[in-house]
Amino acid sequence: MEKIVESFELYGKSYRLETGELAKQATGAVLVTQGDTTVLVTAVVGKEKPDYDFFPLTVDFIEKMYAVGRIPGGYLKREARPSDKGTLTARMIDRPIRPGFPDGYKYEVHVVATTLVVDSVNPPDCICVAGASAALMVGGAPFDGPAACVRIARDIETGEFIVNPTFEEQEHSDLELTIAGTADYISMVEAGADEISEEDMLAAMTFGQEAIAAFCEKQAAFIAKANPEPMSYNVHEADPSIAARIEPFLDQMSAALKDADKHARMDKVAELKASIKENEFSEEECAAWGSDIAAELKKLEKHAMRAMVIETGERADGRTPEEIRPLHIVPGYLPRVHGSGLFQRGQTQALSICTLGMLNEWQRLDTIDPAEGKRYMHQYNFPPYSTGETGRMGAPKRREIGHGALAERALIPVLPDEDEFPYAIRVVSEVLESNGSSSMASTCGSTLALMDAGVPIKRPVSGIAMGLIKEGDDVVILSDIQGIEDFLGDMDFKVCGTEIGITSLQMDNKAKGLSVDILARALAQAKDGRAFILSAMLDEIAEPREELRDTAPRIETIHIPVDKIRDIIGTGGKVIRGIQDETGATIEVQEDGTVHIAAVEGPAGEAAKAIILGIVKEPEVGEVYDGEVVGIKDFGAFVKLTPGKDGLLHISRMANGRVAKVEDVLALGDIVKVEVIEVGDNGKISLDRVDKPDAPASSGNSDKGDNRPGRGDRKERSDRGNGGSSGKSEGGNNGRTPRRRH
Repeated sequence: MEKIVESFELYGKSYRLETGELAKQATGAVLVTQGDTTVLVTAVVGKEKPDYDFFPLTVDFIEKMYAVGRIPGGYLKREARPSDKGTLTARMIDRPIRPGFPDGYKYEVHVVATTLVVDSVNPPDCICVAGASAALMVGGAPFDGPAACVRIARDIETGEFIVNPTFEEQEHSDLELTIAGTADYISMVEAGADEISEEDMLAAMTFGQEAIAAFCEKQAAFIAKANPEPMSYNVHEADPSIAARIEPFLDQMSAALKDADKHARMDKVAELKASIKENEFSEEECAAWGSDIAAELKKLEKHAMRAMVIETGERADGRTPEEIRPLHIVPGYLPRVHGSGLFQRGQTQALSICTLGMLNEWQRLDTIDPAEGKRYMHQYNFPPYSTGETGRMGAPKRREIGHGALAERALIPVLPDEDEFPYAIRVVSEVLESNGSSSMASTCGSTLALMDAGVPIKRPVSGIAMGLIKEGDDVVILSDIQGIEDFLGDMDFKVCGTEIGITSLQMDNKAKGLSVDILARALAQAKDGRAFILSAMLDEIAEPREELRDTAPRIETIHIPVDKIRDIIGTGGKVIRGIQDETGATIEVQEDGTVHIAAVEGPAGEAAKAIILGIVKEPEVGEVYDGEVVGIKDFGAFVKLTPGKDGLLHISRMANGRVAKVEDVLALGDIVKVEVIEVGDNGKISLDRVDKPDAPASSGNSDKGDNRPGRGDRKERSDRGNGGSSGKSEGGNNGRTPRRRH
């Protein structure tokens, strides 16, 4: 194939699609760019059709650090497993691509998006969907495209929508809506927002659908230039007699589905399926048609569930379409942890635990995005026992990363600023039972955990998962879907927000006729459901706790002059380590002079604060200190006023009367009350002793030197005046007053 290029501009940004030069052995390969950001997207369709009962589509997003001019960290200095961002991008490509293949298509398809250049201005993720669509269509795959994805932002000042914003434009937006689909329907939506209204979100979706259509038009022109030859493939068709024998059991399947208990219902359905298979098919037929029989039995279950909802308005567990399952809410479920919350809705149960730490415990990100790290971390775990199954547990799977990111996005808009609450915050949601909508349970449980921990969130967040049953023109929207309604329904639409507005949402769609009008109805119904759930949460905990748990660190913030930072840290960190070892507090010093002091025990934090303030404080004339004698010379004693600050107490100011030897009055380690009487331009400090004792009589008989004030003052100026240490005198004359020269 010769090189084919389609360059165009849309919504103020330049794009380019190119094929025919790179990766020519792939089924299809397209180089897609926005600005200078360049991604190679390849698609390979397997030649053999495996005996799977699912469509084997795999999507990988490969973050190459050379794309941003960096060498990967770690010992091996090469890219390792995908980052969370990379995993989320792979999911973002997969979800709008998967519905575009025909039912029954079982050939393996592998899509790989490799970042070649990321200009740190234009994100690479959205253009990958167009690249995947174009690569599949250039290769002639049976894909119902073109498909495209756009990100919609909204300028905070002007209110104007922005298509595929730059990183900088996104910083000045109160909305991040990612929407994908074709010119005719929406297949995927994800959004994070600063509590915007349902009406504004719907307007953004409508605008996004129009933008998708514009990108699909440009992609169609590119495909027309390539003029690909459609790929031939076979879709297996089952013997029609299988469906004919199974269809009469529709009423029995409907009866088996009517049970609110998930496992009881599953057992009844499995028992009915086994009975049909045993009584209606011979052993030979079961051996020959095994997968086809299983597929038709699944269709029977799907038809029965959907017909029940459409025709009677009753769901499998007996609820109406708008009804929420019973709630069980317990804030402060666990002792000692910094915050916790148990949230249960029906047979879905999540326990969220909040942990507070120093800001330097934030998560550092080694990705191609400009973001260096994040202060708030939400993690979601979905162990096999939550569905009553066995299985291996290890690194989080794509689904767990995706659900955790959704809940994290939902709560970020309500978190307090660092200045108000200088903590790193980690919330872990442990899904203990699952029967649909576990990500929304984790969102609600995490709100409880944050409030229980005393995090001053702006407003509490609740979430709900909405479903859809669409048969022709008949449409029923379901609130708080359970597992069967997710698997056999047409939409999984999760909406999170506060009483003011939406903070995040996510939608996956299987119905190609999904319109903006249906989404509007779903958003309105979700708003009512969120309000119901939020009211139940507030009945248990109305606002964040006023005090942190005793086990949580107390963080106090102080500000010091920037030129004093080196004094706090010390050579090689010696001073700051010493303060932490002495007090048990944890100290973080930032470049602007902000110091965070954390300690579980209050006295430890106060002690560390006092030491730091003492180090940076400049003593002033008239201030009185109880200082330790840290150095003795013939002419006086050096007294430690604060860490790193000493002053000179001249021998003439130690006692009432004549003192011949400093040791007659003071010894190393003595604590003496002194007053600052002079601070020189050079920073040297002169002291006077408060409540002077009388000089010992034996000291007055000494013939060592002269300690008259006049001569002592000269000695102070000529020898040292102030040290900060108890080293040798600067004059090298052992403290004696030099002779005058005539």
